[in-house]
Amino acid sequence: MTESSSDYGKAQRHLARRDEVLKNLIRLIGPCTLRHNPNRFTVLVNSIISQQISTKAATAIRGRLERALAPQGITPLRLARTPPARLREVGLSRQKASYLHDLADKVHRRALPLDMLHELADEEVIAHLVDVKGIGRWTAQMFLIFSLGRLDVLPIDDFGFRVGVQKHYRLRKTPDRKRLTDLAEAWRPYRTVATWYFWRSLGNVPQSEKR
Repeated sequence: MTESSSDYGKAQRHLARRDEVLKNLIRLIGPCTLRHNPNRFTVLVNSIISQQISTKAATAIRGRLERALAPQGITPLRLARTPPARLREVGLSRQKASYLHDLADKVHRRALPLDMLHELADEEVIAHLVDVKGIGRWTAQMFLIFSLGRLDVLPIDDFGFRVGVQKHYRLRKTPDRKRLTDLAEAWRPYRTVATWYFWRSLGNVPQSEKR
């Protein structure tokens, strides 16, 4: 299931009926404006580049990588054929360069069939993605949300989401996995949208329209 304006409208009505905290957040924030990026390879490359560094640093590295791989751009074949030393020159660590090479190689050989992932269930997509070096469950869930537009993803390990839940439910500490999972049962089948509201309550969310 992927996003559309009508889906978001249904999600907002469902969440407002089922959860008083979300009802108040929806009233304060307004309509969900999350948008997905259909360029699946780009989303995964950006996810790897962004790991454990600031948004500003990731943007700078991404720009240098695009210039280094011009005019073809960041494609699986072009990236796979770029020597690790060249990737290091744009600011990537040795580890991240190896992750990008593994991703590019698997996509190019179709060991990771990006163009077919939309046909799979969430857990099947995650299983394919975590086979790539440097991609864990959290990164795979972000892919489900920001590239495939799946509406019922619950990223229970996401720090911002957990902080948002703690703040708005006025909890003494950040909720653990079981507490979050139990709490989110009422949000099905729109747990992605609920998560977005907690993210948005703390600031901007990537690939969301500003209001």
